[in-house]
Amino acid sequence: MPRLLLLLALLLPLAASAETLEIPLGQQGATSFQLPQFGESQRAVLERFGLADEEHPSVGNPPITRWDYREFSVYFEHKHVINSVRHHQPGAALPDKEQQ
Repeated sequence: MPRLLLLLALLLPLAASAETLEIPLGQQGATSFQLPQFGESQRAVLERFGLADEEHPSVGNPPITRWDYREFSVYFEHKHVINSVRHHQPGAALPDKEQQ
């Protein structure tokens, strides 16, 4: 029991001194186009965005398929969109808070 108390006493200051990491959301590339929306069919995505750069085979049950475009990926369950994800676009480095 004394060892446990000693361990907790040593680790408590480490947890109290943690820093907060802030990641700006919504700054990952251009927002000039709309991503495919939940429920859209594969045919609608194909007509709107053309052929994907890479089409991954279906995995799991229900089958989940991923189409990768240059700036985003689209996930389908069966033949309908369940999610669209914009790829990270590296930009200019943000200044540290301490340097501002």
